[in-house]
Amino acid sequence: MNKSDAERLATILEGAGFEKSTEDKADLIIVLACSVRQSAIDRIWGNINQWNKWKTKKPLITILSGCVVTGDKRKFRDKFDYILTIDELTATPQKLLSLLKIKLPPQDYFRIHPKYESNFQAYVPISTGCNNFCTYCVVPYTRGREKSRPADDIISEVMELVSKGYKEITLLGQNVNSYCLLDKTTNQPFIELLKKIDTIPGNFWFFFITNHPKDMSDELTETLPKLKKAGHYIHLPVQSGDDEILRRMNRHYTASHYLNLVKKIREALPDVCLSTDIIVGFPGETEIQFQNTARVMEQAKFDMAYIAQYSSRSGTAAYKLKDDVPKPEKKRREKILTEILKKTALSNNHKYVDEVVEALVIEKIKDNYYLAKTRTFKNVRFQHTANLVGRFIKIIITQADVWGLEGILVK
Repeated sequence: MNKSDAERLATILEGAGFEKSTEDKADLIIVLACSVRQSAIDRIWGNINQWNKWKTKKPLITILSGCVVTGDKRKFRDKFDYILTIDELTATPQKLLSLLKIKLPPQDYFRIHPKYESNFQAYVPISTGCNNFCTYCVVPYTRGREKSRPADDIISEVMELVSKGYKEITLLGQNVNSYCLLDKTTNQPFIELLKKIDTIPGNFWFFFITNHPKDMSDELTETLPKLKKAGHYIHLPVQSGDDEILRRMNRHYTASHYLNLVKKIREALPDVCLSTDIIVGFPGETEIQFQNTARVMEQAKFDMAYIAQYSSRSGTAAYKLKDDVPKPEKKRREKILTEILKKTALSNNHKYVDEVVEALVIEKIKDNYYLAKTRTFKNVRFQHTANLVGRFIKIIITQADVWGLEGILVK
């Protein structure tokens, strides 16, 4: 979503006469922050002092936006020239333009034609904001309540992208499963949206993130194998494998519900790549509760897991709870889960050896090595002399490791 915001913001700024620049030559630097993790905020601290040094030698405006909680706004108040909400930047950018003394007509966030960073991969928002109020998350407070984008606009954007040769399209929403038009013409509008996108003529894949376990229906799971162009990749955040911690996180499902959902997904899509998000060291998490999470990881057999040590964020409900799990213990728990992940990911990847897979070439690395991505979201490294970036190819997998695959191009 940060990347999608940046692409739409680039459209607004270029319409106002700005051109993209490097940091050291810029007149305007806008940071789209993520306050969910402290590490993201720490990276901003690592840059802002340098930017302010440049201000002593040249005119430079710095703006902070994105998901910024109240506490971070106070800390950065004297470091940035302006701190704006994401709506002031992208949904109603009049505030930004007035600060820059520029006049442009009002623009709707969803109707902004983004300046895509890639010419074959694109992010397409289908909703913005969130209604879930997980106790550790700032999104409902920084991006507001969930708003769904009209299906016709989504389909039009995807059709335009496909007509221009885009090969990979990712539908974005804080919770894509709750996507719903105000005019409810079906019981499952998200599923209907996927079906419509699947019928668009052209050679492309589409993915969707992020799913919420409480809202991912059996009907969606049963529909996935019928979609010819949908990627066989599901990102399904579990956050914790302990029911009491899940309750305190306000997640509205249990560990058994989650594992049953994983079972249904794997039955529907046997080759599915399943990833997740996990927080270790949530306030009050005991060793037994942590071990429950470890067991869920072992049973779910994830291909990838984004494991974060809990960091208290002001403005969230969990901020009122005592952050009582010591930092070294959080680090230990993260390491244990990472070791479980390595075993399951390696086992899953070994299944690809000697198989021929279709893949989209993402980038050239070095020494004629390329990185490609399979329909199951697996990274594959291979060597070739021709420029294949942005093309679908066939690769026979020759080697598997924890984080990816090696292969040879099939002629």
